[in-house]
Amino acid sequence: MALIAVVAAMVWWSLPALQAALAPKVFPVLDPDVCIVAPPTPYDPASGLPLQAARSVPADVRCPVCGMFPARSPDWAAQVIFANGYAHFFDSPVSLFMYLNDVSRYSPGLSADDIVARYVTDVSSKSWIDAGSAFYVHGSSAKGPMRAGNLPAFASRGAALQFAAQRGGEVRAFGSITPTLAKQLGGQISHSH
Repeated sequence: MALIAVVAAMVWWSLPALQAALAPKVFPVLDPDVCIVAPPTPYDPASGLPLQAARSVPADVRCPVCGMFPARSPDWAAQVIFANGYAHFFDSPVSLFMYLNDVSRYSPGLSADDIVARYVTDVSSKSWIDAGSAFYVHGSSAKGPMRAGNLPAFASRGAALQFAAQRGGEVRAFGSITPTLAKQLGGQISHSH
């Protein structure tokens, strides 16, 4: 009888702990739009580069639009330089255009007016070129870092036309890449910071 009393006391004493152990786990509901906030990269005067010059993409920086590492796709990389020398790097021209269409969304406190230089990687030479004077091929078979449609960039209209003849698509100047087109090409990239 004493054994039954001891067991009953143990069950009664451990009932809350037993209930807690058997209760289903409740996990917090996470916001489905989890974003990586990419801080700008400060200017390094020791680099010897002029403040507005294009820079090498640091290995650890993230694209402020999609969170990818632009250094992993150097043939597609782009960048902007701000008046204070800070830079943002992008994994592709599409991310650059999405950023330019809504700078304050991706970089609170900054605006497009603060940008003093924009660069994209020229497909032909793999070097930095001014994004505003570049030519882009829309609708080619080239797949960017996100494996979706993209905007390969070229220093000359002739090189862009040659690429389009081989890979399809149409050549567009910087000014004809509309916010709607950039958003369409960006597809799933729709963070709300």
